[in-house]
Amino acid sequence: MDQKLRVGILGATGMVGQRFISLLENHPWFEVVTVAASARSAGKTYEEAVGGRWKMTTPMPEAVKKLVVMNVNEVEKVASTVDFVFSAVDMTKDEIRAIEEEYAKTETPVVSNNSAHRWTPDVPMVVPEINPEHFAVIEDQKKRLGTKKGFIAVKPNCSIQSYTPALAAWKEFEPYEVVATTYQAISGAGKTFKDWPEMVENIIPYIGGEEEKSEKEPLRVLGKVEDGVIKPAEEPKITCQCIRVPVLNGHTAAVFVKFRKKPTKEQLIEKLESFRGLPQELDLPSAPKQFIRYMQEDNRPQVTLDVDYEKGMGVSIGRLREDTIYDFKFVGLSHNTVRGAAGGAVLCAETLTAKGYIQHK
Repeated sequence: MDQKLRVGILGATGMVGQRFISLLENHPWFEVVTVAASARSAGKTYEEAVGGRWKMTTPMPEAVKKLVVMNVNEVEKVASTVDFVFSAVDMTKDEIRAIEEEYAKTETPVVSNNSAHRWTPDVPMVVPEINPEHFAVIEDQKKRLGTKKGFIAVKPNCSIQSYTPALAAWKEFEPYEVVATTYQAISGAGKTFKDWPEMVENIIPYIGGEEEKSEKEPLRVLGKVEDGVIKPAEEPKITCQCIRVPVLNGHTAAVFVKFRKKPTKEQLIEKLESFRGLPQELDLPSAPKQFIRYMQEDNRPQVTLDVDYEKGMGVSIGRLREDTIYDFKFVGLSHNTVRGAAGGAVLCAETLTAKGYIQHK
């Protein structure tokens, strides 16, 4: 790409916004030129606005420190400075839906980490290795919004990344019933242990709204485009429990699956290891070389050893074995703020750029 696309980050001071900042440092296609946040941060430099709340393990990139934070609600002003935006705003769902549509109507593509538009019928919710064909509904969305270039695309919930890729890899064996329990890191709530000392040596068996997302969003990802909207798949039926655990980064899932067509363990492992998608075919900058890896050791995957696999963009599966009630069970692990949040959105933006949906204004 001759000239980098100009990127804005909406909600740049929060944890996911910070993750976008860190992932986009030295990106070959994208350059962060605009950071936007609430009115209380507007007018300050990014370094001043974040203050002591920088939550990443790597230092704040020098390139963004002196950027003056813009007011995210001044939509036309922000949109005039960028080619597209990543959205990680902290607002109510109704407010998010409204402001993301406002940005799209300025002919600014919006790639969102938020959940507000995940069930808008003509908004694609995409894991690029699994369902990039869903981006086709953007053309119908543009007609609804009255835009030529502006649209909204979203990535799914962070928790489903640890098991949905396996279900996609095994599609030909027709998984029809799934029981999953997710063990979710505190960064999924935008927290560190310093912010949330109650989580040290603690487990909380409830994460608001998470179980419904974990049961339903995989079906939308595994669905198909019909008449300009996404029609969710009817199977597999999924039931899920979501538990907050004292881990900083990394969502683990313990999963039980029933298949209509009975595979062998060897067939299932082969499908995981050979699974490739459009990001791998196009060799996109953030794409993991090996999206899913299978780990043979009995005690893997582990958060401390495996969460950063493929720079946090890969998924680790282990402990695949036959079950006495279900056909098979396994354990999955994904990085919730990289693959599950900002990194997944960056990969969506790379895919959209490669397919011509995001261009210079």
